Amino acid sequence: MTSTTPKVWFITGASRGFGRVWTEAALERGDKVAATARNVEALADLVAKYGSNVLTIQLDVTNEEQVRAAIDTAHAHFGRLDVVMNNAGYSLIATIEEASAEEVRALYETNIIGTTSVIKAALPKLRAQGAGHIVGISSGLGHFTIPFIGYYCSSKWAFEAIHECLAAEIKPFGINVTIVEPGAYATEFGSPESRKQACEMEVYNDLRKHVFHGLQSIKRGDPKATPNAIFAIVDSPNPPLRLFLGSQNLPRTREAYAARIALWEEWADVADAAQGN
Repeated sequence: MTSTTPKVWFITGASRGFGRVWTEAALERGDKVAATARNVEALADLVAKYGSNVLTIQLDVTNEEQVRAAIDTAHAHFGRLDVVMNNAGYSLIATIEEASAEEVRALYETNIIGTTSVIKAALPKLRAQGAGHIVGISSGLGHFTIPFIGYYCSSKWAFEAIHECLAAEIKPFGINVTIVEPGAYATEFGSPESRKQACEMEVYNDLRKHVFHGLQSIKRGDPKATPNAIFAIVDSPNPPLRLFLGSQNLPRTREAYAARIALWEEWADVADAAQGN
């Protein structure tokens, strides 16, 4: 798939997982990419293969000053930014009781504060252009939850709300927002580099075994099947606010929302009485 006009991308977390797949796919179709990662050495082969079409930048999204510098460098190098993709993030494996406050803060520093730092740094550039597309990589877990990754799920629920509000706030400037919500895929997301694990409490061992056994049976999608979906949204003149990736999230989300609505309706009389007038 080839776009009529090559786009300039800024991608966080480009060294592995979806970030790596989408970086390579964009370069392969002739786009230009500012590929960022904590370890830029992992991107050296892209420079060798794609030359001046790729700019590698070392970036820790929790460092706000480094974020601003990275956006400035990418914009100055390519002259514009068409797609700003927030992909950097990780998971915390823990029950709500097990995770320490420090572990939860660190998760939010990357998944939420880091994301908003990139958005804030990019917006003045995109406003000046009068165009641009912010693509945030969320998860189906922005709509439903799984025990033992509750804090990660909570970061994606926050991620969803932030981007939904952002879309309304920046639409008058000609800037689009899309939240991409992948299901389970065979990426490195479950690797030690992409997750942290809190100290386990023995009292949760039975539930832990049950949940993890269920997770192991999930059929995982092929990450290399996803680039055309990403290109479809960034090439669209009217991109969607949300896009599921894969076939598993929509049925699970329908089920989750149906259960919520049924519960709200069951308790509607109590809720209505609390209105007071």
